[in-house]
Amino acid sequence: MKFDDAMLQKLEKLSMLKIEEGRRAEMIEELEKIVGFVDILAELDTEGLDPSFSTLEGGTPMREDIPKEDPEIRETILKNAPDAKDDYFVVPSIIE
Repeated sequence: MKFDDAMLQKLEKLSMLKIEEGRRAEMIEELEKIVGFVDILAELDTEGLDPSFSTLEGGTPMREDIPKEDPEIRETILKNAPDAKDDYFVVPSIIE
């Protein structure tokens, strides 16, 4: 697939990103490489393969869920909040 400036403008609008003028040619080139790689993957014969195939026997290993109480975690998180009171985040009211 070939990318041009018009396609890049559409992608900018969809992604809500602004690409600097000096990087547009580089971005087009990188997008073409990415799509080219995906095209190569499309050539693979996947007929008869189980879509949920995994190399791990028995699925993904899960860690034990052990609750942990550490008051420093709460303090660290709340000190980065714009506004906090009584161990809670304070947010602007949206309902009157």
